[in-house]
Amino acid sequence: MTLTPSPHAVARLRSERLARSAKPFLARGGPSGERCPGCRLRPSHCLCALRPQVPTRAGVCLLMADTEALKPSNTGWLVADVVADTFAFGWTRTEVPPGLLALLADPQWQPYLVFPSDYAEPQRVVTQVAPPAPSGEAPDRKPLFVLLDATWAEARRMFRKSPYLDTLPVLSLQPEQSSRYRLRQSADAAHLCTLEVAALCLALAGEERAAQVMEAYLDVFTHHYLQAKNQRPVDPGDALHQRLHGLCGVQ
Repeated sequence: MTLTPSPHAVARLRSERLARSAKPFLARGGPSGERCPGCRLRPSHCLCALRPQVPTRAGVCLLMADTEALKPSNTGWLVADVVADTFAFGWTRTEVPPGLLALLADPQWQPYLVFPSDYAEPQRVVTQVAPPAPSGEAPDRKPLFVLLDATWAEARRMFRKSPYLDTLPVLSLQPEQSSRYRLRQSADAAHLCTLEVAALCLALAGEERAAQVMEAYLDVFTHHYLQAKNQRPVDPGDALHQRLHGLCGVQ
């Protein structure tokens, strides 16, 4: 069984989660009132026309805590904007989505569970991603980065209480800079947001351009989000937008 990601995996998961809600989800902070369904921002600050998509060999699997897909500040949504092969599943302690198990068993993918090495047995930890097979040889398995999209406390719980992930190699990243994410506060500047982690993974897999596009897209999204929150216009010609356009080849 080969799974194909939906047109937008996180949007699908968000719709499913809203359908199960007994009351409306009210996001903290950010703009109130009407939001664009495509980017979750105020229509006046819509980001949809700037959504980049970069061809990648690697894929991303988002295992999301209960309300992550509902939060306008969630950056897993941005990962799905950029990387076509993005899959998203909701996490619960007692149930495992059948589609997730099928994806992890799909022979076209080599899954890597991305998490700090301090929490895994040493024999599971890897710091590199297998390179693509040389031209002319049989294609090897493509890297699939499994990211626990949650608060840090939730992610640690998910790591401990997901036995179906115990056989996966644990990819431990060594970020060289602090998080640039400004929409949620973390007690530890070393804790990266989901998109920043995904960008590091893609860079390890040799997808440098995709990683750079994702980082530039995060900066533009953050700017639009904060400008909407503060009821200020955006400047589509500023340095942030120009960098994103340049990486995407837009004049």
